[in-house]
Amino acid sequence: MRLTELRLPHPLVLLVGFVLAAAALTWVVPAGEYERQEDPATGRQVVVPGTYRTVAPAPVTLTDALVDIPKGMADAASVIFLVFLVGAAWTVVERTGVFGTLLDGLVARLRGHDTLVIPISCLVFATGGILIQMQEELIAFAPILVLLVARLGFNRVTAVAMSIGAAVVGATFSPINPFMVGIAQKVAGLPLLSGSAFRIAFLVPALGLYIWYTMRHAARTQTAGVASTAQEAAAGASGWRMRTILLLIIGSFALFVVGVLRWEWDFDQMSALFFAMGIVVGLVGKLGLEGTAEAYVDGFKSMAYAAMIIGFARAIYVVMNQGHIVDTVVRGLFAPVADLPVTLTALGMMVAHGLLHLPVPSTSGQAVLTMPLLVPLSDLLGLSRQVTVLAYQFGVGLMDLINPTNGALLAMIAAVGVRLEEWWKFAVPVMLLLTVLAAVALVAAIAIGLT
Repeated sequence: MRLTELRLPHPLVLLVGFVLAAAALTWVVPAGEYERQEDPATGRQVVVPGTYRTVAPAPVTLTDALVDIPKGMADAASVIFLVFLVGAAWTVVERTGVFGTLLDGLVARLRGHDTLVIPISCLVFATGGILIQMQEELIAFAPILVLLVARLGFNRVTAVAMSIGAAVVGATFSPINPFMVGIAQKVAGLPLLSGSAFRIAFLVPALGLYIWYTMRHAARTQTAGVASTAQEAAAGASGWRMRTILLLIIGSFALFVVGVLRWEWDFDQMSALFFAMGIVVGLVGKLGLEGTAEAYVDGFKSMAYAAMIIGFARAIYVVMNQGHIVDTVVRGLFAPVADLPVTLTALGMMVAHGLLHLPVPSTSGQAVLTMPLLVPLSDLLGLSRQVTVLAYQFGVGLMDLINPTNGALLAMIAAVGVRLEEWWKFAVPVMLLLTVLAAVALVAAIAIGLT
């Protein structure tokens, strides 16, 4: 069956199927685990190489698997609350009419050059990926993106592509992403930001390739745009109110980026920050306390489905962890690459990281799980630790473009109104192109002796 003919089940059906499949694996995959200790560099629990041992089987029953779904939601609580609170704050902003006014002005300025909005949007969202690996945070932009592509006549796949897709590509080739390259370099004992010039040298063509591909898709699928309604036009904020609201939005994002990079802020701080921003925006935009509260309620409703998907996706890992088979899967995936020539070992690591990312959708979690095992192996084989980090970064990052267990991706396409197979039709070809670029980067890094 061709990808164009594929029709997948509803995302919730798909995720429940993955949860049940994970439970079934706990009955056939040997249970085992590595010892763990706290890494002083990251403050996280990392595995101790050479300590793998089999443990008593802990098969997960059907009842246990169903119970693990709410446990997954609890485990992903900070992300779910982020989606609710930030999404509701954007609903408040939308009610002020600011976005409608801005979009109408943008469409008027770009008339005849509509596709220029794509490189602009891709670069903005890719910057979020490069700096702080934005994914879940972007779900709240779904209503704005749908409105934007409707104005310009692009389909909704383009909305996903120029937002979370661009952010994933930016994070994959980022020289400074703290949640991927930062943690992996710390665990590998490498100086932070080392190898940045090399990563930037491949980040530029990666973004160029992705933006070209997205513009090509948008041009091929473009139809007549939808004009704003009279109600939307009448609701538009203007003058000092509009400028103040825009400053509040920009200031909130700037404060969060600084908070992440300097004060180690996480999802909880962002949720609180944007909750407060939404209240102030509502008052400035003349919604009043009553109107602001109503906008928050409607925002919660609109984000509920997307937020729940994240919890269902997290349940897959919860099931495998409960069955003590995560470490067994890690050992089984990476053991075969040790017998390959050095270059093929690096490429094999990238592929293995991509496969492991299916049951372990957390990028930082995968770094602390695998790096302590792969660094000694790399040293033994004469493979640079920097190359080992690159293999992890490329494998995990590129898989995020299509990963059906990536809760943020599924939540985003659900919020925009795109089916997973529609997204795959767009994303699989460009992911393969970027994988070739990543393979070239690994080979080049080995050839120049990148350290």
